[in-house]
Amino acid sequence: MTIDHKIILNEARDYFFIALGLLLYTIAFTVFLMPYQIVAGGVTGLAAIIYYATGFHLENTYIIINGILLMVALKILGFKFMMKTIFAIFTLYFMLLFAQEILPKQENGLPFKLMGEGQDFMSMIIGCVITGIALATVFMNNGSTGGTDIIAASVNKFHPNVTLGNVLIAADFCIIGSCMFFPQFGDYMERAHKVMFGFCVMTMENYVLDYVMNARRQSVQFFIFSSKWQEIANAIGTEMNHGVTILDGHGWYTGHQMKVLCILARKNESVNMFRLIKMIDPRAFVSQSSVIGVYGEGFDEMRVKIKKDEKKMKIVFATNNLNKLSEVKKILGNRFEVLSLSEIGCHDDIPEKGQTLKDNALIKAQWIYDKYHVNCFADDTGLEVDALGGAPGVYSARYAGGKGHDSQANMKKLLEELQNTDNRKARFRTVIALIIDGKVTTFEGIVNGEIIREKRGGEGFGYDPIFQPEGYDKTFAELGVNIKNNISHRARAVQKLADYLLNK
Repeated sequence: MTIDHKIILNEARDYFFIALGLLLYTIAFTVFLMPYQIVAGGVTGLAAIIYYATGFHLENTYIIINGILLMVALKILGFKFMMKTIFAIFTLYFMLLFAQEILPKQENGLPFKLMGEGQDFMSMIIGCVITGIALATVFMNNGSTGGTDIIAASVNKFHPNVTLGNVLIAADFCIIGSCMFFPQFGDYMERAHKVMFGFCVMTMENYVLDYVMNARRQSVQFFIFSSKWQEIANAIGTEMNHGVTILDGHGWYTGHQMKVLCILARKNESVNMFRLIKMIDPRAFVSQSSVIGVYGEGFDEMRVKIKKDEKKMKIVFATNNLNKLSEVKKILGNRFEVLSLSEIGCHDDIPEKGQTLKDNALIKAQWIYDKYHVNCFADDTGLEVDALGGAPGVYSARYAGGKGHDSQANMKKLLEELQNTDNRKARFRTVIALIIDGKVTTFEGIVNGEIIREKRGGEGFGYDPIFQPEGYDKTFAELGVNIKNNISHRARAVQKLADYLLNK
């Protein structure tokens, strides 16, 4: 299925569920609220108040008010933004019209009382539960019922500090409170009774709406203790496409070291998570707990406004290596705006004449800071092989000699030199030098492992296809970017850098 087909399918699904939600809303409103003249918020509620007081059909008031609001909103919000709202408005109009035509009538012209006489409160509860579910269905599928939603969106566009929720609550209070101005509803006590019923409707409807919306987003946290932690982590990462954090644990009673898996997931993923764990290790110890909220990639968006002085910090990474740049950006996420050398107009080949990784990182960072006067950081990474006395080390990028960084030639030379050696232990070491306002700070990240005898895997770069990290049965090139970026030498150094910057 192509991307275009997926988009069309998703749009069709949205429209189907919006229509389904509106059908539920129509049933609840006409069967449970209208027969007892129960008032509600929104344009539908206002139309119902006018109908109860004057007899003017509510669907006509609904379409007139929404028509006026649509003409105003199309100019402010644009046609693309309003498409699903227009669909919802006209769909609800025809559903309300049709429902009133087919339902049996009371003598006063209102639909019959399904719950019987004197069951106003019970009918209100049932109606509000269904309307809350109906509205949640519409909203979860990117729809809107128009009316006060249009007003709220328009106000929010010009006054971002005024939230949508505040506008909607204010509008509903005004609509429900307007019952006090209609003498047709009886004396002031009877009108006040109707208003209080309306506030009950608004409260219960919003409670159900929030409950359904939040239940869909509810998240859980897993801690998994197992001797087969590596297999479980790989299965969750590949089969469920989920991120896994590996923590170092220490048993108090046994004194043994143990890896602990920490996972944040949607609640509806719990069954699959337990099934996967049990298939690999039925004896695994698993702790599951609910969390109030999870925000970030793959979960809910952090809906807060950033002040100008809180915007992302710009910092230059002294490299034009796109692989390194992409890796560091993924590790740092959206917390910083990382610029490459080419993005500040630097295309020079900075000399790396240091005798250690730290020397080279400092040389590059200082060179950029002195020439461009920008906050920056530079790294140098080396592969240190025990059997070769720590070589290639600082010369890792040009180990095979010649010009440029020939990864294939470097790996070929290394494998040839280790051909008759059983000691394959090695480590990747990254040193980062950071300069902020002239102050220099360094960070180091190390990952231990071994050099395998032949290349495996198609991802990553440099020596990744022949380096297998400790505790894994796959090379960096086989593990994939997501797992590598959680455990690599560069990830560990960059995380120390990020922690330092965030605490400044």
